[in-house]
Amino acid sequence: MGSDSLVIAGRELRSRLIVGTGKYPSFQIMSEAHEASGADLVTVAVRRVDLQHRGPENLLDHIDTKRMAILPNTAACYTAEEAVRTARLGREAGLSHWVKLEVIGDEKTLYPDVEGLLAATRTLVKEGFVVLPYTTDDVVVAKKLEDAGAAAVMPLGAPIGSGLGIQNRINIQLVKEAVRVPVIVDAGVGTASDATVAMELGADGVLMNTAIALAKEPVRMATAMRKAVEAGRDAYLAGRIPRKMYASASSPLDGVVGR
Repeated sequence: MGSDSLVIAGRELRSRLIVGTGKYPSFQIMSEAHEASGADLVTVAVRRVDLQHRGPENLLDHIDTKRMAILPNTAACYTAEEAVRTARLGREAGLSHWVKLEVIGDEKTLYPDVEGLLAATRTLVKEGFVVLPYTTDDVVVAKKLEDAGAAAVMPLGAPIGSGLGIQNRINIQLVKEAVRVPVIVDAGVGTASDATVAMELGADGVLMNTAIALAKEPVRMATAMRKAVEAGRDAYLAGRIPRKMYASASSPLDGVVGR
């Protein structure tokens, strides 16, 4: 992809694919999938790791931090206060001052609580965090998050872990048009074509976990996702042909001798 890098808060990422660490059959497979993905950034749920005791049973010791940066996330937080406290804990433990901010509003769908998300974003930005909020595919909310200081916005493509793919393509495009910060599609990707669609819509990147971790062959799927994100980005930059109602000959007869 050459010099077409993703830049968030001044950090240059060669890959536009961000991956996670949950649900893998083993740490070994997780590590191999990370390498196959080519990702530079990997999310880690602060509340689901032991920040005090390291060793072979701690997933933090299976992340190649020489190649990948850790993006702590506030998964499983249901209030702004919980999310802020969790982000602080991750920073104090030395994970990062970056945070993928999640404030969940509904236990069944895992949809974000956008009011709590905005409040937590404002608080953490004031405290010097680089905040990447997981949000709905709502243009108004995206603009408010940008105004609150978010370094990127991360609209869902579909409910977390659903594998349904991008359910509202128009909204993703509208969000991209509405904000100046990067737009990372987060949640709902099921297979490589979903990642390609997200990128073709103009998203700056895609974050996924379940689609890779629970695939029959996670390492192979990670490779497919890397290629899909790259292909979708290239197609977006190349510019697709307009959609037409009727056929248009690939070899026009205009100018053909004897016609």
